[in-house]
Amino acid sequence: MFESFSKFISDLDYLVVIDAVVFVLAIVPFFIFFYNKRQMKVFAIVLIILGGLTALEIVNVYMEKELFLIARLVMRVLSVFIVVACAVAYGSDLKTFFGRISSNKTKNFYEKGFGNVDDLKTASAELLDAVQDMAKRNTGAIILLTNGAGDFPPNILDTGTKLDADLSAGLLESIFNTKGPLHDGAVVVTGTKIRAAGCFLPLTQNINVGKEFGTRHRAAIGITEESDVIAIVVSEETGIISVGRTGELKRYMTMEKLKEIIEEQFGIASLSQEEEAGRHGGGRRHRNRDEM
Repeated sequence: MFESFSKFISDLDYLVVIDAVVFVLAIVPFFIFFYNKRQMKVFAIVLIILGGLTALEIVNVYMEKELFLIARLVMRVLSVFIVVACAVAYGSDLKTFFGRISSNKTKNFYEKGFGNVDDLKTASAELLDAVQDMAKRNTGAIILLTNGAGDFPPNILDTGTKLDADLSAGLLESIFNTKGPLHDGAVVVTGTKIRAAGCFLPLTQNINVGKEFGTRHRAAIGITEESDVIAIVVSEETGIISVGRTGELKRYMTMEKLKEIIEEQFGIASLSQEEEAGRHGGGRRHRNRDEM
């Protein structure tokens, strides 16, 4: 047996090595996906099936005989079954993955010309003020920050009322006033403009979403599964602020963290940091000159 194994190793050529590398590279995406989903038991099952099938095929080629016909057939059927099962069970995650690949996001608001730096800073401050005020009053709201005029599904915009209005805290709060006709839908924001209000969004079909999430939260997850947007949600029951992105929802957002997310989406976060550094640097230079 040892001699056979030694012969097998000696017979290895670069084509076999390439096959091994391809197999490893094929397994890595599975590992990353299931690791991020915290489903390592499922990954172990996938690895066992794919590894078993690969081992049987290697033995069959090495022995140059048609061996393990039934076992190979069973493993092939199991491989097809596990692929189909994963496609069904993780359909929403795969939709998010392919949506991110097909997204034409290349620039942020500032780089695309949806407002200058000062206007975007003002819009960011107005948005933060509105979210904070609505959270204090337990006013339910869902606000979508898109990446550009062509990056958001037009069919969803058509479900609401198009506004094309300047973003302001007062306007946002009036839209989500429970006595208003548009408070149940979502507001779509691009740069410094409120493009539409009262928009209806698709709800997530992910069965792993907690039962504590209401319609707004499920809509935030659903739209971020399909589109490259950021969804800001204010709970009307608790006033808790949540942010949805790439099909995941993070709750208990502080205003500082929300400010970072908005400025990053607007493309002014790095500019704000440079200005802050410049102010500190200028202060140090002034102190040095005073000391001299």
